Amino acid sequence: MTSYTLDALSPVFGATVSGLDLREPVDQATADSLIDDLTRYRVLVLPGQKLDHADHVRFSRHFGPLDVYPVARYVVPEHPEVLKISNIFENGEPIGLYDGDDQEEWHTDYSWKKVMSRASLLYSAVAPEEGGDTVFADATTAYDELPADMKERIEDLRAVHSMAYLVDQELKTNPHKKPLTPEERERTPDVEQPLVRRHPVTGRKSLLLGSMIISGIVGLGEAESTRLLDELHAHATADRYLYRHHWSVGDLVIWDNDATMHTRTACDHRLHHRLLYRTTVM
Repeated sequence: MTSYTLDALSPVFGATVSGLDLREPVDQATADSLIDDLTRYRVLVLPGQKLDHADHVRFSRHFGPLDVYPVARYVVPEHPEVLKISNIFENGEPIGLYDGDDQEEWHTDYSWKKVMSRASLLYSAVAPEEGGDTVFADATTAYDELPADMKERIEDLRAVHSMAYLVDQELKTNPHKKPLTPEERERTPDVEQPLVRRHPVTGRKSLLLGSMIISGIVGLGEAESTRLLDELHAHATADRYLYRHHWSVGDLVIWDNDATMHTRTACDHRLHHRLLYRTTVM
């Protein structure tokens, strides 16, 4: 096993990992240790890496099988497991997945799938000087600290996660967003997810929310559903539960999608370029 060090990022979750060069193959004992650390800390930051796409994919596979993003124009052709996320434009079009300069959308990756993502690994190739931070929320500790009556109220509730609803919301504010094609809509049907999920390894409960992808709560009227979701979001995104990551080139950040949610802060694409590559573990 290759030794490395961990330093906590916040009082409740997150850690920086130092001492690993991921251009070198990682042995299974080291990978198993990192998987345990991810389960414990929920977010891991590995700064100073110099990865190509093959390195990124090889390391990511230690965490499980990788998915291919359903919108082909956003993936790396030679490595379709790698999703491009960018505000850089060429010929009037963004070169990767782009949610507009100002949109902040709290979400858990692939909550719109029946079987959600286990983890995500995001690598920075071009980092903006200002804006474009990724903010993580510890949905596990946030659930732990809910009042008992709220825990009882939401225990068995389910929410509708809808890629079609999300894109429709984004189209209202982002002129560069592309509508889903009929084939993409067919591949991404609405799914019901529990508001309270249980971690597959630790058994701990956490909140499963989304500020733009949830079209409503099953069995509740629109007004009541909106009030409840707003209350839960306000609680889960309180400063106590947040870690904000300001990107530097070479940062690799790994997060546990079974225990967290995240968003991106505003970033002016005319002044500050941003290019990241993400693999998604299923």
